[in-house]
Amino acid sequence: MKGERVAQLELLLHSHPEGLRRAEIARRLGVHRSTISRYVDELKQYIDIYEDNNLIKIKDREGDENIALSVYESLAFNLSAEILANSSEYQNPHLASGLRKIAMNMRSYAPKISDNVINLAEQIDKQVQQKKESSKFNSILEVLIDSWVSGRIVRIVQSLKGFDPIETELAPYFIGFREEDSGGRNPISVTGRLRHTTEIVTIDISTITSATILNETYTIPDNLKPFKLHEAEERYESIDMIPLSLKLKERSAMNVFRSVVHGTPVFEKQTDGSIICNMDVENSIELYLRIIQCGDSVEIISPESFRKKFCKMLNKILAIYQ
Repeated sequence: MKGERVAQLELLLHSHPEGLRRAEIARRLGVHRSTISRYVDELKQYIDIYEDNNLIKIKDREGDENIALSVYESLAFNLSAEILANSSEYQNPHLASGLRKIAMNMRSYAPKISDNVINLAEQIDKQVQQKKESSKFNSILEVLIDSWVSGRIVRIVQSLKGFDPIETELAPYFIGFREEDSGGRNPISVTGRLRHTTEIVTIDISTITSATILNETYTIPDNLKPFKLHEAEERYESIDMIPLSLKLKERSAMNVFRSVVHGTPVFEKQTDGSIICNMDVENSIELYLRIIQCGDSVEIISPESFRKKFCKMLNKILAIYQ
């Protein structure tokens, strides 16, 4: 099994097909130069690497095909990459890696454009290293991409100014730029379905503080249109609000209450793994419907008067079918 540093070295060399000097590798890995030789020797056990003119490189495998772009395609790609690099608040090291690989294929027939693309990749790398927030953002982006590609639901925690962190579970459908009229950089967003609902939301990835893939799969509808923007919910005081206490088997069940006017939820984890949620909620037929939608994932704890009314409604519904 490869050690963490050796795995990082492999990723680094794959991202720099033109090769890297030992001093540069040490700088990027954050280790002393004297240890690089040991990492190189260990990595040679797994992949074919060599040193050429003091540059450590990964040898191309047989069957690998180079991308042959015309000089016009190469320039168009260069311009597009510049636009992409300037469109996002956070730079991505995978973009820099991909740019270098394509630049190396341009070297023989478009050397000037190749140099421009490599310089652009270097600029992206520098911005990634200088901005600590980029590392966290890219880690979360990678989890969302893995979730999207594998078709598994992801649990996210979202932090918005003025609100407590919100934990929810999402089935990602699309990842990409969300158009805005700000004239500045566009946020990279994830669009998907909230678990336990049919609601489609678009979330700015920069507001997500953690993401964990769950072992639960989902499918993307064939006729779904991407990037349905989620309008901010109107917040107002209702005439009839009740202090509702719910017992949740899983926190994601709270997604069904997004269409109901309510105050800030307060959660208390119990020793049996369940969660108690306390919040002020509008007393309406919509609330009854959302609780029914939860099935056995939610239980009303209090107020007792509301619990009795809810049971009375369920008995009336059951009487119709008996």
